Amino acid sequence: MIDAKLIQRLRTQTGGGIVDCKKALEESGNDYEKALELMRKQGQKSAAKRVERETHEGIVHSYIHANNKTGVLVEVLCETDFVARNEAFQAFVHDIALHIAAMSPLYISTTEVPEDMVAKEKEIYREQMVGEQKPAEILEKIIDGKLAKFYEDICLLNQKFIKDDTLTIGAVLTEQIAKTGENIQIKRFARFAL
Repeated sequence: MIDAKLIQRLRTQTGGGIVDCKKALEESGNDYEKALELMRKQGQKSAAKRVERETHEGIVHSYIHANNKTGVLVEVLCETDFVARNEAFQAFVHDIALHIAAMSPLYISTTEVPEDMVAKEKEIYREQMVGEQKPAEILEKIIDGKLAKFYEDICLLNQKFIKDDTLTIGAVLTEQIAKTGENIQIKRFARFAL
């Protein structure tokens, strides 16, 4: 017997339907944490299918920090104005603006980082490891790890979410896509600071 309170709790956290939540709880043997993980995986699969759909609606949101020295404008797109007007979507966009104000990303994703900047970083990492007695493939893995950290510092989607550092902004975006059932894109942002 599936506990109705667990179904409601899972629905609240994931935004999933009753049938999907009940199915996840059945598959996990009424284990809430396992069911939550199943729902997240299903959400990621369904979000991946939606990425190709066009986004013509959305909102531009502004955030000014309490000290009036940092401000952010962010444009987030979705498929319908119904979702754009939704409070949960607007709260998501506000959280993104808040995160940008706090973490100062330079780019949205790794694809936007100029190739010459990436090449320069790799060169610096290689110079740092000159003289280390390690095989070339190990050195390349170390460089890849340092590059991943570099991307985490400068790319919004790779950064740890300030409200939950177990998730990246990319994962939070994927969850939002799964909850709304629509493709959502963080299109652009501008951060101003004194």
